[in-house]
Amino acid sequence: MKKALAVLLTLSLTLAVAGCGSANSGEKTTPPTSSNPEVAAKKVELKVFMSFPRFKDQFDKYFEQFKLKEKAEKNIDVTIKLEMPNPDQAKQILQTRLASGDAPDLFTLHAIADIPTYSKAGYLADLSEQPFVPKLYESVRKTVTYDGKIAALPLESLSWGYLYNKKIFNDLGLTPPQTLDEMNAVIEKLKSNKVTPFELSFQESWIPQLMMALSLGGVVSSEHPDWIDKMNKGQASYADVKDVFNIIDLIMANGTDKPFEVGSAAGSTDFANGKAAMWVQGPWQAESILKANPNFEFGVAPLPVSNNPAGTMINLATSTSLAVSSTSKNKEVALDLLNYVLDDKDSSPLFQELKFNPVAEIHKYETFPWITEASSYVSKGKAYLDLSLPNGVTDETAKLLQSYYTKNVSKDDVIKALDKTWANAIKASK
Repeated sequence: MKKALAVLLTLSLTLAVAGCGSANSGEKTTPPTSSNPEVAAKKVELKVFMSFPRFKDQFDKYFEQFKLKEKAEKNIDVTIKLEMPNPDQAKQILQTRLASGDAPDLFTLHAIADIPTYSKAGYLADLSEQPFVPKLYESVRKTVTYDGKIAALPLESLSWGYLYNKKIFNDLGLTPPQTLDEMNAVIEKLKSNKVTPFELSFQESWIPQLMMALSLGGVVSSEHPDWIDKMNKGQASYADVKDVFNIIDLIMANGTDKPFEVGSAAGSTDFANGKAAMWVQGPWQAESILKANPNFEFGVAPLPVSNNPAGTMINLATSTSLAVSSTSKNKEVALDLLNYVLDDKDSSPLFQELKFNPVAEIHKYETFPWITEASSYVSKGKAYLDLSLPNGVTDETAKLLQSYYTKNVSKDDVIKALDKTWANAIKASK
């Protein structure tokens, strides 16, 4: 009897071990796909933070395509929590999230302004080995490279200046001015024909700071090429480039009324409907402008900063780019989404709909007239690479120019404040 019980016990243990072995071997089978519908899909939530709410519809649609692709190819059921705050608030919100350890899985940043700072802080995943990298144009790839590593996927590669209403210019026989004197003449011709020269939309502080971005770029690149290095060493001042205010003062004195009641959306509508002839704004507003008036024709021209035509140049930049958090808990799926942005088949329709410049060899679509016009200046050597300013300087500039318009601060106040912000940023980075 005892012998029989021992045999039964041994048999039970053998079957139990065999059952465990079967369960363990099941973990090594082919990963579940749509061809194996009996296996439940893995559920993953991605948090995506993007700073341009005007493109929410386009990205919602594109992310839905990605979710279908990920489910079909990997049997992963992806939920995307998309956050798109106002551009004026986006950077501060993102920096708070990053510093507190609550980083989104993917987030947008400015290639020139943010990549060095965020890389040093350890916020960015190294993307150097990702499939999208070889697709990028070499010139674009350099703009998202830091310390020998690819830090982000470029979205907006820009050739930009100010926008002008082609119909108004053609009707009055005007061409984009190449000097300050010529700009003054254009302004007088517009005013004599009861046309407001400039659209002013200062409700969002990032818009007026575009005037400083273009004027500083032109003055520094043409007259003070070593100014950035000297500022970083504490050997220069904004007083050295105070001529940047010449064009800023001219724009502010010849613009639309009540600018603090107008933001980017209302500004696009006003400009598209002929309320002003020029707008210091980038071609990234093209989608909003054409939505307001599909038949509107606008051009892109370099902003004169002096009476030296050499300083009238187009700004070349890679601005908004997409990064992956180094601490993402769903990094594999986050990288899948990132690479899908430059998908061989689906990326071109997305970039064309966004009205972005091509950034990769896979982008095969007809570019827009304003891109062709801006590129014509670039081909003639009338362009400069976007200046690399320390973290916080651009934000401070934005606030100061709003106050400068209302005369709450003087030109000297702006110079002193920007010098101090720059020096503090350099000190903090050491």
